[in-house]
Amino acid sequence: MRLARIAATTALAVTLAACGSAQKTVDQQTTSSEGALVGVTMPTRSSERWIHDGDNIKKALEDKGYKVDLQYAENDIPTQANQIENQITKGAKLLIVASIDGTAITSQLQQAADAKIPVIAYDRLIRKSPNVDYYATFDNFKVGVEQANSLLAGLKTKGEGPFNVELFAGSPDDNNATFFFNGAMSVLQPLVDQGKLVVKSGQKDFRTVAILRWDPATAQKRMEDLLTSTYGGAKVDGVLSPYDGISIGILSALKSGGYGAAGQAYPIVTGQDAEVASVKSIIAGEQYSTIHKDTRLLADVTVKMADAVLKGGKPEVNNTKDYDNGDKVVPSFLLQPVPVDKANYQKELVDSGYYTADQLR
Repeated sequence: MRLARIAATTALAVTLAACGSAQKTVDQQTTSSEGALVGVTMPTRSSERWIHDGDNIKKALEDKGYKVDLQYAENDIPTQANQIENQITKGAKLLIVASIDGTAITSQLQQAADAKIPVIAYDRLIRKSPNVDYYATFDNFKVGVEQANSLLAGLKTKGEGPFNVELFAGSPDDNNATFFFNGAMSVLQPLVDQGKLVVKSGQKDFRTVAILRWDPATAQKRMEDLLTSTYGGAKVDGVLSPYDGISIGILSALKSGGYGAAGQAYPIVTGQDAEVASVKSIIAGEQYSTIHKDTRLLADVTVKMADAVLKGGKPEVNNTKDYDNGDKVVPSFLLQPVPVDKANYQKELVDSGYYTADQLR
């Protein structure tokens, strides 16, 4: 009888020990991500939107208890590659990457995969790699559609047409640039085919109109060349611009060409990112419109993704078919862009708290 009691007591102790061990394992899994290091790499500080993106992500991650290594590569591909490698070496548990060139960091992503570090592509799709786990962005095709719709809305204020327009696209190494351009051309190409819009220069294919690194100076030079070569005795009615920095360059060329002076109205010029200089330009009646992509919302979605992944879960996505990076379809979360012009900038940018009224004066 005594032996039976000893055996039962021993079995109970083993069972309790096993339960304690199991509970300890669960607790370790729950807390293993606490204080984890997250590597965040952004393309450049030369565009204010990337500064907002980086600041918003860093704050939101830190509010959740994570450590953040935030880096800017100033549009230098080797620098960004080195930054990612350093973050891996430092022991980052997750990487958030807004790439400069979507195909240039394949080896670094393989290093991350070998170390079992998940990767979230931020705003720009990372291409030609299986080692991209998720993608957070705006509906980039729709961005282009909205840019085209804004261009047409502005042209309608100029009369019946036909209208002379010129086309600009973003950097050819940025996957988003093709989405923007294709979205815009899905609206504009039928009107070009009908003769309602005339691309007087004849420059209509993406590679010809693309601006490497989204550089304003390059855009300004191209617009100056177009005015000299094509518009000696004619006027430009509209310019499709994919980004506010490019728009500023275009407007500088137009000003030098006499637009904006008495009796010579500016063409309708679109944009993207609602940067302060361009919003001021819109208020002043120069740039016609921009596309607002609220970086606060994008940061929020990305941080929720990161938090879910670090805790061993699956983040929410709303698109699993459209963003093929050439190696896999990357599960994505798409936010909706908002067109902004002089009529609604107050509501969309000031009333929403994105900017203060003083910032736009």
